[in-house]
Amino acid sequence: MFLSGDSLKIVEQKTFDRKDVSVCGVIPRILLFFAVLHCSQIVRRKNYVKNFFSVIGGNIGEFCRIALNIKRSMDNPLGHLRHHVSRLKNGGLVLLLDTGARITPEAEAMLQALYSRDPQSVYEHLKAIAEKGPGKFMASYYVGYGHKSIGDCGTVTLFIEGISMLAAKAIQDWMLYSGQEVSTRYVDFSIQPFEDPVGTVTTKEMLEALRTYYLHALPLLEIDLKRRFPIAEGEKEAMYVKAIKARAFDTLRGFLPAGARTSIAWHTNLRQAADKIALLRHHPLREVRQSADAIESVLIEAYPSSFSHERFEATEKYNEQWMSGQYYLEDTACPEFLLARDDIAYGEFARRPELQKIFADRPPKTELPKMLAEFGTMQFRFLLDFGSFRDIQRQRAVAQRMPLLTAFHGFEEWYLDELTPELREEAKNVLSKNSEAIAVLEKADTPKEVIQYFLPMGYRTANRLTGDLPAIVYLVELRATRFVHPTLQVRAHQMANVLKERLGKYGLNLHIDSEVGRFDIRRGAQDIIKKN
Repeated sequence: MFLSGDSLKIVEQKTFDRKDVSVCGVIPRILLFFAVLHCSQIVRRKNYVKNFFSVIGGNIGEFCRIALNIKRSMDNPLGHLRHHVSRLKNGGLVLLLDTGARITPEAEAMLQALYSRDPQSVYEHLKAIAEKGPGKFMASYYVGYGHKSIGDCGTVTLFIEGISMLAAKAIQDWMLYSGQEVSTRYVDFSIQPFEDPVGTVTTKEMLEALRTYYLHALPLLEIDLKRRFPIAEGEKEAMYVKAIKARAFDTLRGFLPAGARTSIAWHTNLRQAADKIALLRHHPLREVRQSADAIESVLIEAYPSSFSHERFEATEKYNEQWMSGQYYLEDTACPEFLLARDDIAYGEFARRPELQKIFADRPPKTELPKMLAEFGTMQFRFLLDFGSFRDIQRQRAVAQRMPLLTAFHGFEEWYLDELTPELREEAKNVLSKNSEAIAVLEKADTPKEVIQYFLPMGYRTANRLTGDLPAIVYLVELRATRFVHPTLQVRAHQMANVLKERLGKYGLNLHIDSEVGRFDIRRGAQDIIKKN
């Protein structure tokens, strides 16, 4: 029967843009259904009238159901999509996006991989998908392919909501991560939940004390910022107000706990998802392990051929050992800022004028050629508040360790200096009480990884960053601008000074802002605005 299987799904998923077509409107339901069949080309031109009435005659209930689905489709064109969702224990969720593509990411990857085994045109492989459907096509080919590279050729998008800043950083701690995260500037922290893995009265009071100070200080700080940075003649007030708010958020984020919840999007290929999950399931934080399980469950549900790998005991044990004992960077001797290692082949730049020309001729907003990576790397060690580490971690071209957030290296003074005298005294009192409560947790043998949830993000962490020349130059030029958080600007300028000192004589130019921390109204223009 021509309305069975995939054909029925096509009819149900057909979407109309015509405003004058309505199941409940002037056009009778039968004529609408007839038009759907015609437009979908499900029936042959010569037989569609006969087939149509023969089917409707025995399937009135089915016809009405389909007609209702058509109406729903017109009301919500994306309503037919089947996103795979897994709920987190803390109330958050993991959603694997269904784009509605007829060729799934798995099948798309397999289409590409078949070139290595079958020289036929892609049209022949597409015929196989059309005849068998993506599921059977994958069952026929994928499992026996035996190479992880096939997973590089199919991509998916995951939305992970209601996780802590710590869990978000754990998922993003991947040099091939692509995605976005909710900015703290756009979160209403009067209602935003904070993750509390301990769950005692004391820990709840710790988190709420930080929330209370943040909400109390925000409007007062905005008033003071308007005094310090009055609007200039000719500046647009709306943009000015946004810039003031951005500066206030940049300051007070230092008092938010690392347990504050956020949401991230992760766009990845099938292989990288599987490889990353293999590590996340051994992460020191229970929240991250649970998130990894939820991510894996939606991926297995949607793409069983890609995520039903055999687990090898030796590999799992190895990953568990190093993740539990060495994942977080703890460096109690970390300096304020230091070029810790320099492997650059300066002799090559000294004797090769063509390399100097590459340096000298580079215009602004242009990256150095990646071929220069072969001339060595630099490693920097420095202290940076956790809030700004969240920003610099986005630089995927460099290798960075995930620092353990503790109070050992002190609270970043910039956050306190930006406050009014009254707010500064209140902040010091809040931090003092937080430290006392942290000491109680430590005496109760609370794991240091768990204590991170209750620490404000203004505390400084030990950082280690390693990269080649193109990667470090890109990072420096991106972060040494007035639109970047001032505490990160300082470190970017320090790295820039090292580069200029060592490579300036060979023609290296850096296109950066000369002044650190300057207020700029254009910060208010860095927004995504819905057009009317």
